[in-house]
Amino acid sequence: MFNLACVDGFRYPGLDEVYVLDLIPLTQGPAAISSDQKLCLFNPLGLRPGPVKEFHTNHGNLTCAKAYDVNSAVVATAGEDGSISMWDLRQDGSRAEVARMTDNQAPVLSLACSSSGYSVVAGTELRQSQASILIWDVRSNPTPRHKYQEVHSDDICELNFHPSDPNILLSGSTDGLVNVYDTRITDEDEVIIQTFNHDASIHHAAFLNDTDVFAVSHDERFAVYSMAEDQEKGSALTNFGNMREILGCQYIANVSAKANGAGAVIGAGTHDQQMFELVHLSKGTTEWALDRANSVGLPGAHSSEIVRSFCFYDEAQMVFSVGEDGYIKAWKPGA
Repeated sequence: MFNLACVDGFRYPGLDEVYVLDLIPLTQGPAAISSDQKLCLFNPLGLRPGPVKEFHTNHGNLTCAKAYDVNSAVVATAGEDGSISMWDLRQDGSRAEVARMTDNQAPVLSLACSSSGYSVVAGTELRQSQASILIWDVRSNPTPRHKYQEVHSDDICELNFHPSDPNILLSGSTDGLVNVYDTRITDEDEVIIQTFNHDASIHHAAFLNDTDVFAVSHDERFAVYSMAEDQEKGSALTNFGNMREILGCQYIANVSAKANGAGAVIGAGTHDQQMFELVHLSKGTTEWALDRANSVGLPGAHSSEIVRSFCFYDEAQMVFSVGEDGYIKAWKPGA
């Protein structure tokens, strides 16, 4: 394992304990959402002075965020009151919230954004026996252009668009299913083009490339599935099983696909060792495999607290992490 050194950091202030919930990598630098209901943008070259932009969201309780446009620093946030806000982080003060959308009273648990498809999608908590996927066209009025309300039987906790086709959407739910949709189809009986049954509550799921999809459950079971026509429908392309046993970790924070298509990075944490490990996932001729020999460690991590999210800026050779200790940290190769 090759270890990085923590070169910079910022701890969120306040009398109450603050959890940093997620990171959104933007061209200008990492943005973060936190349990004090804030959306913050940081200078990647200087975390210690604090955020360069800070906005207080108004969702009742902030639950999720996604980048709409990484280059223009436009971010969507959502929360417990069912609302979605669009933020232009280049703006200051009240001008930064450039749009607000809502169509339901159910808490929003997940978001997906596609600037090329002009789409923002929200996935809701199960309320009154219904969990919904709501799709807005940001060019039109605040009413969703599509609603899918019978595609999952439990909370919709993950949404992601296909890397090259803005019409193809993926969802994951605590009902154990990962669904892939063609959002040009309005009929709920026809909209699902593929379903993968992970047989465990989905924590994270997304596309690894144009055909392959990963799923990791809340009990850390991990598998890769394929939409390719020559693959048996619904079966796992590579089933890794329980990652706690395979990696010797206690939890998986997330899996981040590399932008150049060269595999993905799995973020695995171990509380009692105060360690967070970035393990490369690559595809061979037929199956996906872990490259433990070239994993990258963040020693000390976020002490014994959970690392909630990580992101990397390859050109700058920097990794950022956030955790339940209230810190955002920057990591680089040691001297």
